[in-house]
Amino acid sequence: MSSRTRTRAVKTAAGVHTVRLPRQRGRRRLDPFVIVVPEHPSLTRQVLSGLTLMLWDHRRALAPTGIAVLALAVTALLHVLGWWSALVLAPLALAPAAWFTLVQLRRPARRSALAWRIGLTVLATLAAAWVALAAGFGPLAGPLELVWLLTLIAAQSAWSVVRRTR
Repeated sequence: MSSRTRTRAVKTAAGVHTVRLPRQRGRRRLDPFVIVVPEHPSLTRQVLSGLTLMLWDHRRALAPTGIAVLALAVTALLHVLGWWSALVLAPLALAPAAWFTLVQLRRPARRSALAWRIGLTVLATLAAAWVALAAGFGPLAGPLELVWLLTLIAAQSAWSVVRRTR
């Protein structure tokens, strides 16, 4: 068997098909050409990559959802590590009310600005109280999962209204 038709062992990655062209006439000193043909991705991989790209393109619009999911995971971890973390987080529930009082004293607002400030204060107080309770009792205990979901919907809706779109 001549060296022109004999195949040599070439290591390639799994799922990659290679086609080797033997040496051409007059090019005896050069290595043969290797053409790499990648495997066609599966339908599942295409769907997952499409969803990932879509989430990446709309990452700013989905910021409240990402923060809510992160808060759910962090409070679950805090609950597992120690229930006493709720006692440390409980005073944070008063911070939005203190912010509202301070801002209202320095720059009083009327009508729609006051309504937005009150809404933001209520939403932030609810979120901070949920974080403290979820760290103490677990994020899925009792009505806390429903409170998390309703707070997420309210925050995402407010974010969509306030945020500028392209």
